[in-house]
Amino acid sequence: MTGQQVADLLQVSPRTLEEWRQTRSGPPWRRMGRHVWYLRHEVLAWFEALVPRA
Repeated sequence: MTGQQVADLLQVSPRTLEEWRQTRSGPPWRRMGRHVWYLRHEVLAWFEALVPRA
């Protein structure tokens, strides 16, 4: 997934996603050349880990 697609999925701005990359606090990502890519299942797993289950 592109950064824009992940930002849309998580309902955050692309700038927030970039800040998360810089601080290593966001979902896992990969760089291929100049491009940053995310794997959907890793983004969803990262998000699930944020939400404590009742």
